[in-house]
Amino acid sequence: MNYFDIKTPVDQLQEYLVSNQWIKAEDQVLFVDKPGEGNMNVVLRIKTDTRSFILKQSRPFVQKYQEIEAPLDRIAVEHQFYQAIQKEVLSKNLPAILGYDATEHLLILEDLGDCQDLTSLYSSRKIAKNTLEQLTSILSSIHKSKVPKSFPDNMAMRQLNHQHIFVLPFLETNGFELNDIQEGLQELSMPFKQDTALKAVINDVGNTYLSSGNTLIHGDYYPGSWMTKAKNIYVIDPEFGFVGFAEFDLGVMAAHIIMATADESYLNSIFSYYTETADKKLMIQVAGIEIIRRIIGIAQLPLERALTEKKYLLELARKMILS
Repeated sequence: MNYFDIKTPVDQLQEYLVSNQWIKAEDQVLFVDKPGEGNMNVVLRIKTDTRSFILKQSRPFVQKYQEIEAPLDRIAVEHQFYQAIQKEVLSKNLPAILGYDATEHLLILEDLGDCQDLTSLYSSRKIAKNTLEQLTSILSSIHKSKVPKSFPDNMAMRQLNHQHIFVLPFLETNGFELNDIQEGLQELSMPFKQDTALKAVINDVGNTYLSSGNTLIHGDYYPGSWMTKAKNIYVIDPEFGFVGFAEFDLGVMAAHIIMATADESYLNSIFSYYTETADKKLMIQVAGIEIIRRIIGIAQLPLERALTEKKYLLELARKMILS
């Protein structure tokens, strides 16, 4: 297998791209850079003398946390997800697929150009009403997409995600020293790791996550997967996608808006903007779990908050889960 990265010689990349007829023999690869920091995969921007595009390739590990193993075929899931929802109603919100190489676990995508993800929400602490409506509308469209019977169950990725959402953050000893993130966070986390009633509900929701469903979900619908350019929003990185339950995407989305704004009323706003059918209680439980795991789990966010603010969010999340 050919692994490509920022250090790959330009002539090697050019030979590979020409061999797959993604560029012409006379085209010249001018340079390669990184469009951003990829969490799961290697992501490169390739600039030729005529255009630019994105090369995305999976590895047998998580790119950001290389000690964590991850299934190579996640790129195939992403490819099939884009294909499943590449309809006119969503085409303006997705990068176009330009090429796919299953053998090399590699996807070639449209370069969205000068755009930014919405992780800025964590520092601005606010979200525009039209942005929230657009994000919820896109999610409604994803969820009402027809799912091909051949869509993979993506179980290996779900099992990986299950551990990091529903299990590891709630173990008293998990090898992750939270005081290295923020002094006092380890002590703050302990009541949530020792709450048996809380963990029982989390376990039940986790079992639902691993069960079969009937709705195609993105699987990681949070600000790092939302890209903005001018007034448009693009959704990327659906490698955690599977046929599951809509409340998972809704809950994850709500959790990140609440963490950014400290305003739980966004639960009602998102639910009211959503046009499909969903169980509000389950959505709220997922949101609470996502808040807790993002504060005391391994997958940390650029969330600059005082310990008192994190305590408020954790206690709010517990109330959401147990209500």
